[in-house]
Amino acid sequence: MTTPAKLYGRELSAYDEVDVDELLAKLSQEELTMLAKEVDPDDNFLPPSQRNNYACEKDPTGPLNRKKLIEHINKQALETPDRPEVKPYVPGVIRGKKWIPPPPPEKVREAEEQITIDLGDEYEQALGTATQEEIIDLAAILGFHSMMNQDQYHASLLNKGQPVGLGWDGITKATKQKVYPMDPPNDTDPDKTIDRVKANDQSFVDLNWNNIKNISDEKFEKLFEALKTNTHLEVLSLVNVGLNDRTAQLLADALQANSSLRVVNVETNFISPAGVVQLVRALLATTCVEEFRASNQRSQVLGNKTEMEITRLVEQNPTLLRLGLHLEYSDARHRVASHLQRNIDRNCRLQKQARASLSLRLPRGRPPAVGVDSNFFNLTPPSVETTTPTTDRRIVEKPIIDNESISDKKSVTGDGKFVLAAPLDINPEPHS
Repeated sequence: MTTPAKLYGRELSAYDEVDVDELLAKLSQEELTMLAKEVDPDDNFLPPSQRNNYACEKDPTGPLNRKKLIEHINKQALETPDRPEVKPYVPGVIRGKKWIPPPPPEKVREAEEQITIDLGDEYEQALGTATQEEIIDLAAILGFHSMMNQDQYHASLLNKGQPVGLGWDGITKATKQKVYPMDPPNDTDPDKTIDRVKANDQSFVDLNWNNIKNISDEKFEKLFEALKTNTHLEVLSLVNVGLNDRTAQLLADALQANSSLRVVNVETNFISPAGVVQLVRALLATTCVEEFRASNQRSQVLGNKTEMEITRLVEQNPTLLRLGLHLEYSDARHRVASHLQRNIDRNCRLQKQARASLSLRLPRGRPPAVGVDSNFFNLTPPSVETTTPTTDRRIVEKPIIDNESISDKKSVTGDGKFVLAAPLDINPEPHS
């Protein structure tokens, strides 16, 4: 059991009924001054002169001059003599008692002892004749990261050869950092972009107000009001522009009326979780937004209730393909990712069907002309003088042979010429 706290030999509960005002009224002015020096109140509403214990009774010599004060402190520090040493310093001589570390415990010493493992003559010979670079490669393959530095590990995995001069005791040198130039400031004029959006300019499809400071709420109102009637703007980027819940509600109303936006990015603003839910709900009214990003807002954690509501709204959206939000719960992440993947697959199928139907609607080329053999016009008509056969035979029409069948019946002679194969002997009266 814990001992209760005591004050002057009495428990703290004994002072609950003590009247503090009555005790303070019995104190004199000197006693109150002494008590004020002992008490250090932690009250931000009191000036610093009344919150500290130091009370300067000297009269002020003038206004504060920081430069002269620092010069006086440095001069006083240089003029103040050092404290005399009890034992003067002598190079190489230890003054006082030298610290000796205690011996390690027995368990640690046993763990540090080498462990002998019988690997067999073949492995013993291979490891005994292996070079240091080969052993480092083997350690990297086996995953012994603590036995080598980072350069050796990556060189072994990529088969680049070990760095020269690095062994088991090698130290990785820091690589020189790449200096990237600073991004130029965003020189977009908000007033001009609002006019272009309001005029429904066909060539203006990307609006970028990222990192523009001090944009008034009136400009946001004009922009979102113009978005309701715009039919050509496709990308809206409002990153780090100071959007709040009021302007986010205006944006949600604009998204419900707009029919051309495909990408909406409102990251790094001051939108509350309820405002994010309003924006996601507004995406249900439009069928054109494919990408929505709203991470890094005022509240880093949305909460379970808000994430489940966002998940339910996303599952009802058939056109959203990408969502930029930090969801803490795995159930919400899994459901949102599965639904977005289904939307992406459905979009791919619709694009394939659209391409197939477009290819069917395109006009086809003119069919090639049918060629007629010139021998067709040199046919000799049957002679009128030809006598009719006396025997009763059936009239057998010869089958028409096209060019393909003729080409199939061609054969090659010894001298390389093509000749027609002999016609088949077909007897019109097999039973005669």
